[in-house]
Amino acid sequence: MAKKDFQLNDIVEMKKPHPCGENRWKIIRMGADIRIKCMGCDHSALLPRRRFETKMKRVLERADTE
Repeated sequence: MAKKDFQLNDIVEMKKPHPCGENRWKIIRMGADIRIKCMGCDHSALLPRRRFETKMKRVLERADTE
């Protein structure tokens, strides 16, 4: 399986939607754990990097790196 490429402030799609109905999440912190924020209700969740990589489906929007 190829390593997924993501970075800080990317908008990602997860495999399962949040209970509020939104499936878009923004990466707001990266390290050993990754904090993501729901784009629908602003709820944030902290996931271990390995669990995040298995639950992430794809990157929807790349962050501006400039």
